[in-house]
Order: sequence, then structure tokens, then C-alpha cells
Amino acid sequence: MTGHLTATGGATRTLLTCGAVAGPLYIVVVVLQVLTRDGFDVGRHPASMLSNGEHGWIQVANFAVSGLLFVAGAAGLRRARGPAGWDGTWGPRLVGVFGAGMVAAACFSADPADGFPPGTPLGPPTGMSTPGMMHFLVSEVAFLALLVACFGYGRRFGAAGRRGWAALSTVTGVLFLAAWVSMFALQGSRVANVAFALAIALVLAWASLLAAYRLTRRT
Repeated sequence: MTGHLTATGGATRTLLTCGAVAGPLYIVVVVLQVLTRDGFDVGRHPASMLSNGEHGWIQVANFAVSGLLFVAGAAGLRRARGPAGWDGTWGPRLVGVFGAGMVAAACFSADPADGFPPGTPLGPPTGMSTPGMMHFLVSEVAFLALLVACFGYGRRFGAAGRRGWAALSTVTGVLFLAAWVSMFALQGSRVANVAFALAIALVLAWASLLAAYRLTRRT
């Protein structure tokens, strides 16, 4: 297994670079939209609702491009570590499932709600459309896959004696899980909504840092 990254050469490095770019790209595009889209309030609206309205295509493209980059990054993680063990099987697969979920989220937009985009009635929608339901389902599967990846990599890094990465992976998973649960337990809470938005940014950054780490390390 040692030296596998060097042996596979440029293709693996390119794939891992895609994964390293994916998280920051998604975060930056969302932040720019949060700051510029009329009527959007991160304390009330999830980022997925940015897919609606006149400029919704920006978020749709963000989902699609970032998701494909994560899928490529997952392939890079698999190639960098070989076919054996967590690093070569379930870890990359879970990251790949997350990336595929982002691509699916681009195909199924969340429903407008609570005043966004402008002209939408205030409050939650009275019903959920089929695309809205599909968006919810693929998002939950994607989040679950990345959550399991955090804890799985935390355990793997711990067994390998890499305490820093073990702690980072596990803490990221714990914070993301806590924020995710709070979204259901405290529906409509501004604090919960903002916490979940920050937790998503954290877990995306973790996934990209993992790919960046594999660019420079082979153990």
C-alpha cells in the first residue's frame, strides 16, 4: 500500500485535487449568494432554497459541479489507498454517495417557502411537491453517508495513531450530528438553522481536507 499514490501518478492527484476544491467552492458560492440574493435569510432558509428564483440556476450549478468534484475526490481516495481496508472501500464509497447526493439535489430543487424567493407566502409550505420530496430524501441520504464517513475515518485514524485527524474527524461528526438533530428538535429556530448551515460548511471542509491530506500523505 505504501507508495500507491506515487505509483498511480497524475490521475490520482488530479482526482484528489478535485475533492480538495469541492468543499471550498461550494461554501464560497453559497456565501456569495447569501450576501446578494434578495430576501434570503440564513436564519430562516436552508441553502438548498437558493435553487429557486431568477438566479436559482447558480445554486443548481453549485450542487452539480461540487457534487461531481466530490465524486472525483472519492475516486481519488480509493486509488490513493488501494482496494483493501476502510480507506479503499467504505470510506471513499461514502464520500462518493455524498457527492452523488449533491448532484441529485441539483436535479430536484427544494420548494420555495417562508418568503423566499420574494413573492412566496410567509411560513412553511402547505404541501411538498414531488421534486421537493426527492430533494429532501437525497439530502438526508447524502448527509447520513458523510456523517458515517466522519466517524469511520475517525476510528481508522485513531487505530493508525494519527490522533489529530482522529479527533478532527470525530468532532466534525459529533458537531454535524448535533446540528442535524437540532433542526428537527427545534424547527423554526434561527439558532438551529444557523448552526446547521455552519455544520454543513464544517463537514464539507473536512471532506475536502481529507482529499488534500491524501495528496501529501500515503499512510
